[in-house]
Amino acid sequence: MPETDPTWTSLLPPILAIGLAIWTRQVYLSLAAGVLLGFTILAGWNPLTGLGGTIDGLVAVLGDPGNARVILFTLVIGALIATVEAAGGVKGFVEALDRRGVLAGPRGARLLAFLTGVVIFIESNITVLVAGSVARPLFDRQRRSREMLAYLIDSTSAAVCILLPLNAWGAYILGLLGEQGVEEPLRLFVEAIPLNFYALAAVTLAGIVAVTGWRFGPMKRAEERAERGELFDPGSAPAVDEGALVPELIGAIPPRAFNMILPLAAMVLMMPLGLWITGDGNLLDGSGSTSVLWAVLMGLAVAWVLMLVQRGMSVTELTETGLKGAGGMLGMAFVLLLALALGAVTRELGAGVYVAEGVADAGVGPVLLLPLVFLTGAFIAFATGTSWGTFAIMIPIAIPAAAALGLPLAPFLAASLAGGIFGDHASPISDTTIVSSLAAATDHIAHVRTQIPYALIAGTVAIIGFAITGAVI
Repeated sequence: MPETDPTWTSLLPPILAIGLAIWTRQVYLSLAAGVLLGFTILAGWNPLTGLGGTIDGLVAVLGDPGNARVILFTLVIGALIATVEAAGGVKGFVEALDRRGVLAGPRGARLLAFLTGVVIFIESNITVLVAGSVARPLFDRQRRSREMLAYLIDSTSAAVCILLPLNAWGAYILGLLGEQGVEEPLRLFVEAIPLNFYALAAVTLAGIVAVTGWRFGPMKRAEERAERGELFDPGSAPAVDEGALVPELIGAIPPRAFNMILPLAAMVLMMPLGLWITGDGNLLDGSGSTSVLWAVLMGLAVAWVLMLVQRGMSVTELTETGLKGAGGMLGMAFVLLLALALGAVTRELGAGVYVAEGVADAGVGPVLLLPLVFLTGAFIAFATGTSWGTFAIMIPIAIPAAAALGLPLAPFLAASLAGGIFGDHASPISDTTIVSSLAAATDHIAHVRTQIPYALIAGTVAIIGFAITGAVI
């Protein structure tokens, strides 16, 4: 099917992916079905040829160096997380804060959770796990609710990660934009940052709550319960054993804070350096996928060196720990592979052009179109529980549609990203929401119930922001 002459069938792959995700809540199945249908349509509705095209399409995704680097990153980050935890870095950091009485008091506990989430922006699950592990003992000591902790670390994970191109999220978005033929994807990403109204509102609101302790509705009741010394509501409990949140140490040395701080610092500092090197001195011209891979490899290398110098773990133990951590991220790597393939086939079918033509015929202006893009992305993310899968569905539609309508791309990219973050933030089946509950050791439904009112406030701000933006572009 020529890309310049799309029909309504070009929308079937993302529609199938959305429908199956809502019905089955199985992201792998949904994305795979969408990819298969897309290539079947390209093959003239021949299912066998479509299956062959699907396999070739997945191989083509892996054949792209940028995509391969992003997928490899997910495996290495798993190895880094496992190594730092097994080495006792997180435990040592918590104990160091405890000995020095740093950030004492309820406000100090909230600020610690908030600031940790802002500083560690490489990957959302790292943010959540580190911030939860560090701040949870302080929250318990100050009789602050674990629901408040879960809200703060959840709001400073995906929302912060999506505002910075110097991490895995940025590399993933840049890959999706590259699939749409965007000539300067990093520049477009940077232009969209100040327009990502939901992420900005969510982080700002979390900062206000961290400073003031503002609570209302279900969160107020949770905080009042915690002040009475009750960790959980009657009949509720964390979904996992709290002892499992901090794994047993493998190394032969005591827990030390710098075994967490130094690898993470090396990773954060290596990201802009990688962009500067690959961009020949210009950060905006650098390769996001290359830089993020270099960054996490640097963090892992520093963690290895620290363990070997301290004789805390042998090479064999480091290897086994890293492989176990990488294995835990295989599911995410597979989601990335399918998402990139769905984006590629959706673009080849011309779905964005078809939507643009329909919008133009309907006379829908940007003042309504931008909020519509935001709400559509929010619905998909809420129903599927994945912001990355939502990006893979929305970006191949919104970006070509904006280009065909002659409108600036940045607001439409921002609306797509903001919608995915909003839906992910509010969804009870989101992996970030679930990991936040686990990291805070609180009841999952209690976390969802106390967080949604704050998410709705930020979502309302975003809708107003996109409507105003649509009126002036």
